[in-house]
Amino acid sequence: MGTYKYVRELWKKPKKNLSKLWNERLIKWRQEPSTVRIERPTRIDRARSLGYKAKQGFIVVRQKVVRGGHMRPKAIMGGRRPKHARRRMVLEKSYKQIAEERVNKKYPNCEVLNSYWVCKDGTYYWYEVILVDKAHPAISKDKDISWITEKQHKGRVYRGLTSAARKSRGLRRKGTGAEKVR
Repeated sequence: MGTYKYVRELWKKPKKNLSKLWNERLIKWRQEPSTVRIERPTRIDRARSLGYKAKQGFIVVRQKVVRGGHMRPKAIMGGRRPKHARRRMVLEKSYKQIAEERVNKKYPNCEVLNSYWVCKDGTYYWYEVILVDKAHPAISKDKDISWITEKQHKGRVYRGLTSAARKSRGLRRKGTGAEKVR
């Protein structure tokens, strides 16, 4: 078994396997700002499987997203019917997709490659987002990732083209499309 396989096994039950480290991380991460650029991925196995390479041009950012129900801003009720004053929103995006969009807003010169779950507590989710610097020469020379520098991939996170967004749009399931319904 390779090293990444052992790491993957640890991350299947992180609270049990990484209990002391888990608690220390949570305490530290709660005090950090929402968007933090990190030197290397916390889950190296997951990052590598999603396309991360330890080379120049790849950036990893940890994003904190608040959990819970989403509410519309309160409208001033001057003569409106209570029927139209509903405040609860059904969120059409996953927390992962929200995290990707917020990271891309902070790093506009980079493109989101993918992201993965790292941690959660009662208040927050944490995701790590893999970004690619499109202008870096190491990226344009790498045949595996140079596709992201092309014009049609600009702003892919906002157009619902990342894996998390495609899942929420129902495009990652097999059998969706032009199948006959009997």
